[in-house]
This record gives sequence, structure tokens and C-alpha cells, in this order.
Amino acid sequence: MWTPDVYEGAPVPIATFLASVSKVAMMALAVRFLIDTSLLALPSVQMLLMVMATLSILVGNLLAVRQTSLKRLLGYSSIAHMGYVMIVIVSIGAAADSISSMYMAVYAFTSIGAFGVVTLMSSPYRLSGEADELTHYQGLFWRRPVLTAVMTIMMLSLAGIPLTAGFITKLFAILAAVQGTNWFLAAMIILGSAIGLFYYLRVLLTLFKRPKQFIEFDVSGQWGIRTGGIMVIAVTAIILFFGILPNSMIEWASLARIW
Repeated sequence: MWTPDVYEGAPVPIATFLASVSKVAMMALAVRFLIDTSLLALPSVQMLLMVMATLSILVGNLLAVRQTSLKRLLGYSSIAHMGYVMIVIVSIGAAADSISSMYMAVYAFTSIGAFGVVTLMSSPYRLSGEADELTHYQGLFWRRPVLTAVMTIMMLSLAGIPLTAGFITKLFAILAAVQGTNWFLAAMIILGSAIGLFYYLRVLLTLFKRPKQFIEFDVSGQWGIRTGGIMVIAVTAIILFFGILPNSMIEWASLARIW
């Protein structure tokens, strides 16, 4: 539960690192440890992972619903996403390596995109704070439509909406639970996704609201040709590419024999 506090308190670049590279490395190590030590064969370990996954999904999503800080919202959301990965691990055991790696890779790219938008919005105002509150993004569409499109795609991918890479990975997570005949866990993924859709859409609605009279934060005029801008646009292209043409991801998932 410390994740949202760390995300909120850390500078955006550090929060981006923690949400992407750090989290992927941590989960990769955990998956490899569980597989190599055969701990997944123990019923007690399986039950523990099932309980942890369920609590992560419920607590992470429910607490994210009431957040007004974008970084805290993404922090609680990350707890829920770790729950989805744990479901994959407990459902298909040793075959979870490829699916969990794919899920974490897509999650990392999406986090980089979302936090990248926050970084771009905050960069011109480094001495006066960060664009962390949802209200800072109110009406962004009407002055920065391309940046709004980037954030929209990131939120839709995190929610698991079709035509994004996040939909493919969440579908594979459900298939993994079904393959392992863990119907309860499959239902938990669907329930968690439904709750998540609520607060992700809340972010999107804020982007398209009527703009405030006083704009507290905004990107620089030529953000799209700067390093940060190029990065978030590239990440957006990756998320859309694998969402629209998921063949390579399906081949990757076939290694786990769930497709």
C-alpha cells in the first residue's frame, strides 16, 4: 500500500521509473523464483497467491476510484495490475513466464506514456509544482488534442479496451485463469476491470470537459519534437500497433498454450 504514497511524493521521472522498469524487474524476479523453486506446486502457496491477487485487485481498484491525484490513482491502479499478474502465475504455473512478461511489458509501456504526459505538463513549471491533480487536466483536449489522444490511449489500454495492447494482455490473463479452471479468479479480473473502467473514464471525461478560465499547467508549444514528446508518441504507437495487430503477442502467448 506504500506505492501510491511513493508515486505522489516522488518527482515524475522517478515515479515513471518505479512504475515501469522497477516494477517489471521485481515481478520478473518473483515469477522466476516461484517457477524455479517449484513453490507453485504447493497448495498453500497457491492459496496465498490467490488471496493476495484478490485483495490486490479489490483494494487497488476501490481505492483508486476516490483519488483526485493522478499519480496516486496510477499508484493504486498498479496494485490491481499486479493482482492480475498473480492470477496468471497461480493459474498456469511454469507456463506463466511468457504471459506475465508480456503483461508487464505492456503495463510498463503504458505507465511510461501516462507518466510521460504528466512530465510534459509539469516541465515548464518545475519550480512551482507538478501537474498531479485531475483538475490540472480539465479541458486539455480543447488546447492540446494530440496530447489528449496520447493520454486517452494510455487510459484505454490500462482499462483493457479493444484495439489497445492492454486489451490483449488482459484477455490472456482471463484465458490463463480459464485454462487453470480458476473461474473465481477469472471473474475477479472481469470485476476489477469493470471498476477500473470507472476511474479511467473519469480521467478521460476530465480531459474533455469545458476548460477552466485559469490554466495552471500546460505543455510547451513544441512539445511533440522534444525528447519527452517523441517518447510518449512512440509509446502510443506501440500500444496501438500491438492492439490492432496482435499476431506477435499471440505467438508469444502460444508458448503458454492458452491460445
